[in-house]
Amino acid sequence: MVKKILAKSYVYLILLLMYVPILVLIVFSFTNSANVGQWNGFTLDLYPRLFRNKEIMTAVGNTLVIAICSALISTVLGTLGAVGTFYSRRKTRMVIENINQIPVVNAEIVMALSLTFMFVFFGNFVFRAELFGFWTIMIGHIVISAPFVYLNVKPKLTQMDPALYEAAINLGCSPRQALSRVIVPQIRPGILSGFMLAVTLSLDDFIITAFTTGPGLLNGAGKIQTISTYIQSVIKKKVVPVELRALVTLIFICVVLATIIVSVYRRHQTLAYRQKYQSQEALARRNVRYTLLITIGLIILVSLIAVIATL
Repeated sequence: MVKKILAKSYVYLILLLMYVPILVLIVFSFTNSANVGQWNGFTLDLYPRLFRNKEIMTAVGNTLVIAICSALISTVLGTLGAVGTFYSRRKTRMVIENINQIPVVNAEIVMALSLTFMFVFFGNFVFRAELFGFWTIMIGHIVISAPFVYLNVKPKLTQMDPALYEAAINLGCSPRQALSRVIVPQIRPGILSGFMLAVTLSLDDFIITAFTTGPGLLNGAGKIQTISTYIQSVIKKKVVPVELRALVTLIFICVVLATIIVSVYRRHQTLAYRQKYQSQEALARRNVRYTLLITIGLIILVSLIAVIATL
């Protein structure tokens, strides 16, 4: 009993430490005071001000464009890599999986420096031009996101019957049709979770973005600012816009809604699978009963014929 109380207390304490700072910002997003902790009365004034703040909206737009584009490319690369590795030979599979672990366990600062040196080298000696900009940020985000997509898709592949692909090929499907109509539906939950994780990693990234940024997107000739780099730049000036409290609230609400939608989708998929499995099981039991009845009827019929024949 005491252990159970201590375990629950520990969990609640961790949750409290995680969510209290967010809840404080959410509460004070409904007041227009300059400092957190000072309440000037309830108001929604910060939310219209947030959408009128050009710098914040530019950073949000850049962040969303980079996150969605890099997540889509990472999802395609990670999924194809996982499928290809799954059907590879054992030694090849082990080599690829070990290589895939490097970006996951490696320090992000090492990845950022490596990418920076690579872009500088190619810019100076290959393309003879400044490379830093939208595409360098995209490449950096894809490098850190694709391995996580791979790790999300791989368990779904291991749960799948490995003979499905060969069966589809033997039944007349082309390799592309077998991949799109047989393999992808089986691993769709892993692809979806990998995509969402890639979006989250891109939204949250600061180090690689700061090292690989350049002019472009909504900033025009200026350096691309994402939410993380914008917040870091205003913190250095020691003037944090109060509109960021409203932005944190909106981001938190979007994350909660996305989590609920994914949970409902997964629950629906699980229930559909159970119903399908149960219906198949009931059909199998019914077929067994019918087979037994037909067999017994045939035995009785053959017995009657044999008896009649002996008379």
